[in-house]
Amino acid sequence: MNEIDVASQIGDMKEIDYRNTLAIASLIELLIDKGILDRNEIAKKAKLLDDMTADEIAYMNKKSSI
Repeated sequence: MNEIDVASQIGDMKEIDYRNTLAIASLIELLIDKGILDRNEIAKKAKLLDDMTADEIAYMNKKSSI
């Protein structure tokens, strides 16, 4: 792969990351506006997930789907 292809792919990834982040932020704001969640709940969950390992998250997801 040449350098131009790599730079192009990185640019594409940045655009996709931006759009995904915008979609998530929009959903969070809508849930807050509708009173379904509040910012404290989101912050607490984000901290919990950030502190967990990938294995713990996978186990938590598997357990909740049973």
